Amino acid sequence: MVYQAFYRVYRPQTFGEMSGQQHVKQTLQNALLHNKTTHAYLFSGPRGTGKTSAAKIFAKALNCENGPAKEPCNECPTCLGITEGSDTDVIEFDAASNSRVEEMREIIEKVRFAPSNSRFKVYIIDEVHMLSNSAFNALLKTLEEPPSHAVFILATTEPHKLPLTIISRCQRFDFKPITQNDIVDRMKTVLHDTGIESDEDVLKIIAQAALGGMRDALSMLDQVVSFSGERLTVEDALLVTGSIGEDVFYQLAGALLEKDAGAALSLFDRLITEGKDVSRLAEDLITFFRDLLLLRTAPELQDLLELVSGDDRFKEMAKGFDPDVLYSFIDILSKTQQEMRFSNHAKVYIESALLKMIHIEGNSFQVQSESSSVINPAIMDKVTELERVVSELQQQIKSGASVQTVAGDTPVQRKNPSRSSQILRVPTGKINEVLKSATKEDIQTIRENWAGMMQTMQKSHSALLEETEPVAASSQSFVLKFKYEIHCLMASENTSLRSSLSNALQSQTGIAYEVVYVPEDGWQKARQDFIRNNNLERTEPSNDKQSTTEQEAESVLSFVQEAEQENLDPIVTKAENIFGKEFIEVYDD
Repeated sequence: MVYQAFYRVYRPQTFGEMSGQQHVKQTLQNALLHNKTTHAYLFSGPRGTGKTSAAKIFAKALNCENGPAKEPCNECPTCLGITEGSDTDVIEFDAASNSRVEEMREIIEKVRFAPSNSRFKVYIIDEVHMLSNSAFNALLKTLEEPPSHAVFILATTEPHKLPLTIISRCQRFDFKPITQNDIVDRMKTVLHDTGIESDEDVLKIIAQAALGGMRDALSMLDQVVSFSGERLTVEDALLVTGSIGEDVFYQLAGALLEKDAGAALSLFDRLITEGKDVSRLAEDLITFFRDLLLLRTAPELQDLLELVSGDDRFKEMAKGFDPDVLYSFIDILSKTQQEMRFSNHAKVYIESALLKMIHIEGNSFQVQSESSSVINPAIMDKVTELERVVSELQQQIKSGASVQTVAGDTPVQRKNPSRSSQILRVPTGKINEVLKSATKEDIQTIRENWAGMMQTMQKSHSALLEETEPVAASSQSFVLKFKYEIHCLMASENTSLRSSLSNALQSQTGIAYEVVYVPEDGWQKARQDFIRNNNLERTEPSNDKQSTTEQEAESVLSFVQEAEQENLDPIVTKAENIFGKEFIEVYDD
């Protein structure tokens, strides 16, 4: 007879044989007893937790000749046919290999036919999340209004991939990971039937490596049996499953307790040489220190231990670690485990974590500054001073007095003020120098070359100069007006931009102009002050003969006015001449 794996031979055939999942078994059994079964069920949960087994048992109990019953008899032809997979009224459908809509339509077309020799036609769709969207849409209508003789059982490990319209039409049962005790009990039954001897420590190692999956546990047990023979040993179980024995954990914890970095790193290197998986090793270390923490804080809860047996040597070792240190060990390893996922040098991360753990100094360890209870006295003094200043300011505001600096003779200095808090000083003197020698030809030269110059500059620089306008120019310098003050401040502080602008203009005009940056409001004020200071706002001169300075100033004023007129849009000017300024509104897109 062909050999069958343990997980196939010992698949549960009744609800009583199922390990764990008490909430699922009781609900389904009560529904069978009171004839309150529904047309669609959704079984979701991790792999190897009994979803497909529960679906077959439920199908047998539903169609049993002695039922519907709380448990199938497993003796009638219907139960035997379902167990053997020969019953035509219980259809198992693997959605992983039949995900197309055509396969789903074949099932839907046959749903309307009555069962041949059973009460119900039961459709067990495994890995249902693999169906395509078209297949889900085809299934939806049938799932919503199925024939009275049809029952659908959907099984999946990833329920979040199912459409909500499918989930809402099913009774959902979430299968939980099976506990280690249940896994150990099931393996004891298997070994008892096969006549193989084993220590309970071997079964605990296998159960811990299975991570809550009964199928994984039975598969590893089958592998250990094949490796060991008639007697299972701890060494064989550790070798087959890739786990680490208690003695290794004890030696590693001893090295950390004694601050022996050489011993800890050598032990870790030996584990890697033996082929232990680094990610699995990090997970086992977290579990081990969790067990030590449990022995340190609640030694009576030995049933909750996962990696260690809880004997006297581990109890004594747990007393040597402060709980805060064990908390920090778990925290360091958890962060290391997350960082290892994005690196190809996982071994280095574990070694660094071990060194961090070695350099922790007992109770003085603090997991980040947020858990620190020691406050710097200098900081406390500053806080007290700030509280006093705030109190005095509040009193001044209540009394209506003007707010002034009350923090003593030494004002508070800001090392890194933000741009919005800085005040831009308008270079009035430089603007006046440009206006005194400004000419129409110079400003025209700059404006004609401005577009070509902007195209040669970096995009970041040209973007900052987009809302600018040259408004006055002499033979050596010109005034650049900014629409927004913040842009003017940023440009004036940007050394790279200033150099780039000068070089670009020199390449276009052949002249190394000095640029005077000014915001729009500052330019208007500087221009008005220049006109007023040079007596240019009078309509008639005070003497018959003007001085040379006044003549030069009036020519500058005329230039400024002409330059501003030239900057106007000719279309707007023409419209104003035709219709009048009071009827024209200009919008900038």
